Amino acid sequence: MSAPQRRADPEPQAPPGPASVWRRLWDQFGTLLVAVAIALAVRSCVIEPYRIPSESMLPTLLVGDHLFVNKFVYGIKVPFSDWRLPGLREPERGDVVVFEVSRDRYGGIFPADLRPDLPSERFVKRIVGVPGDTVEVRGAELWINGERVPVEPTGEVVEDEDGRVLTVARETLGRHPHAIADDPRAVGPQRGPFTLDPGRYFLVGDNRDHSNDSRLWGTVRLADMKGPAFVLYWSWDWDGSWLELLNPVTWWTLLTEKMRWERIGMTIR
Repeated sequence: MSAPQRRADPEPQAPPGPASVWRRLWDQFGTLLVAVAIALAVRSCVIEPYRIPSESMLPTLLVGDHLFVNKFVYGIKVPFSDWRLPGLREPERGDVVVFEVSRDRYGGIFPADLRPDLPSERFVKRIVGVPGDTVEVRGAELWINGERVPVEPTGEVVEDEDGRVLTVARETLGRHPHAIADDPRAVGPQRGPFTLDPGRYFLVGDNRDHSNDSRLWGTVRLADMKGPAFVLYWSWDWDGSWLELLNPVTWWTLLTEKMRWERIGMTIR
């Protein structure tokens, strides 16, 4: 009977080389990195979210509305430059647009290209004048190229957060009929007739008597526009902190009292 053979000891494994380590890291995190890269590319080139912080666009947009901006329509902006790739169309009268302005520490607002040394901030307003237009604001009336923009009363009212009752009318800018709000007890910023320079746009809030817009601080160039707003993806009457959302009682209040379910998915006119 032959003696049992002794099993050879396994050879010691060599430590993983650099290529093997990178392979393991890619297997663990590669999918996540690709997902993050796609999300950043989409946000940079296609759509970008924006939250409405003020009532300057009443009754079209409410505080707490969250919308998507279509960055493809006017042409994708080349990063770190003022250049844009060809878009689907030029900005039109009536477009609701998210754009950048500059703001100083005292609250002063300036066109972003005139004060690039200041921090930037995003605004949302409606385009009422395009390059070459002659624009004038007389009281509550908007005049474009010597003609009064048609406005029809609706008989509706809306109340703002300060308890002011605003009347709602229907205004038509080009092919964009939309609602505007008027405060019968106030007169908003006025602007005498002037002609817009090439490449400059005049933007005004739909809440005409309570909007900080081009009537006060000037015009906006295309390079500073993010794009037109096109749909609401979320809406709630909530101004609390994210820490408060950790409380289940807050969830119930949001779901039953603060959410504006009927606004989610609405297109912006």
